[in-house]
Amino acid sequence: MCKILLSIKPEYVERIFNNTKKYEYRRILAKNNVDSIVIYCSYPVKKIVGKLKVKSIIKKPPAILWKLTHQNAGISKERFYKYFNGKSIAYAYEIDSAKKYKTRRNLNDFGVSFPPQSFIYI
Repeated sequence: MCKILLSIKPEYVERIFNNTKKYEYRRILAKNNVDSIVIYCSYPVKKIVGKLKVKSIIKKPPAILWKLTHQNAGISKERFYKYFNGKSIAYAYEIDSAKKYKTRRNLNDFGVSFPPQSFIYI
């Protein structure tokens, strides 16, 4: 099991913390088995704002993944399909629980110099 750092847009970070987004969708999956994720909130926040525990990892064709997760997707169907356009397989980290840090933290607090394009193992 391992921990990764993900860049997530502010609108989706809020949905994660208010429990309306229970899946974090990804086009690329970490090779190692991920059990926790540190959340880097991207522009304009540009800070590490919390963490989440991963309940499961789902790997399915986009249409099947949407059918399984849409009720707690925290994203519109149009944005989902646009994100996975051209992909035969889509991935989702199912969120078990999320914790918002009381104080936002810098990337260098985690030994990271630049925000990840996809993810970084930490």
